[in-house]
Amino acid sequence: HTNITYKHPASLHQNSPLTTTMKTAILATLLTTAAAFAPTPTTKASTTTALSGAFDNEIGAASPELGCWDPLGYVSNGDQARFDRLRYVELKHGRIAQLAAWGYATTWSGARFPGCEDFPAGHDAVLKIAPVNLIPVLVVAGALELTFKQKDGSFPGDFSATAFPVGFGPFARNEADMIDLRTKELNNGRAAMMGILGMMVHEQIDGKPFIFFDKFDIYTPFGN
Repeated sequence: HTNITYKHPASLHQNSPLTTTMKTAILATLLTTAAAFAPTPTTKASTTTALSGAFDNEIGAASPELGCWDPLGYVSNGDQARFDRLRYVELKHGRIAQLAAWGYATTWSGARFPGCEDFPAGHDAVLKIAPVNLIPVLVVAGALELTFKQKDGSFPGDFSATAFPVGFGPFARNEADMIDLRTKELNNGRAAMMGILGMMVHEQIDGKPFIFFDKFDIYTPFGN
């Protein structure tokens, strides 16, 4: 009798030079492909300097990687006075936009001041308001402009120099709390500016400024 030993086909090529060469080639190909898609090493300094650099540590930075995102170079020269002016304007617009978004939502849902029950909501209110009804709006806006005063030597938007108390109140126990509240106000203002613009645009498109629902439920803590 002849003894026949069976070997699996894979074992026939296990140690062959051809198999070893093929494995090496495949591994090299994979490593080359991975290297092609690997990110190029960069530093934060090179990225932020190209965009702004001077104010990367200010509140409201886009991200740790981007720093103070300034692609148009408004403050790329490090002009502190210009940066403070632009930050002041940004905060002011954000505060107004937050009030506008709140007013837009409440009036669209049916809330009205006495004597204004017939006023339309949304964008029509701006177009159809009578001059006599515009006077109180201008008076209040002017009073706010004259009343709130920027504190000298403080951060933009600090109105603690106003005659009546205004500021952080009991919500800021230390410097970290103040920075946190300032950052939240700045970001909420940015969101509100986009929000009020989006509501006005969508109202003109299909009459639904809030996209997913028709109105807000009016919150009345002291009753109707």
